[in-house]
Amino acid sequence: MNNDDTAQRAKLTSLGRALRDLHKQLIHIESQYFGAVGSPLELLQLVTNHPNFAWLQKLSGLMAQMDERLDEEEPVTAAEAVTFRRAIEALIGPSEQGDLEFRAKYNAMLHDGPELVMAHGAVRKQLSEIVAI
Repeated sequence: MNNDDTAQRAKLTSLGRALRDLHKQLIHIESQYFGAVGSPLELLQLVTNHPNFAWLQKLSGLMAQMDERLDEEEPVTAAEAVTFRRAIEALIGPSEQGDLEFRAKYNAMLHDGPELVMAHGAVRKQLSEIVAI
């Protein structure tokens, strides 16, 4: 591992933590819209299979890709980190070339809970740490 690899891994690890919290808040709000959910297993079934939660799979997929990349031995480059940043910004903003369907649902939810706004801010802060060299 070189210093750049260590720095990029640290940035992506911090971003991953912030994204997990954001994802958790989105699931929480979406499940409130959905109605009473029983056990954690039932919630998992809903999140992975129910159409109300399908829009979140884009964010879940990016999180999984980032985790998989961090598990690999090869050094993580600044360019790879920027690629993850751009993909996330395409979903949550401020990218002009974003996923408008995801963004519309996401932006509407930002009005539904201060915890989500805080999680969004934490992700934005982590994204701002990832810059192209």
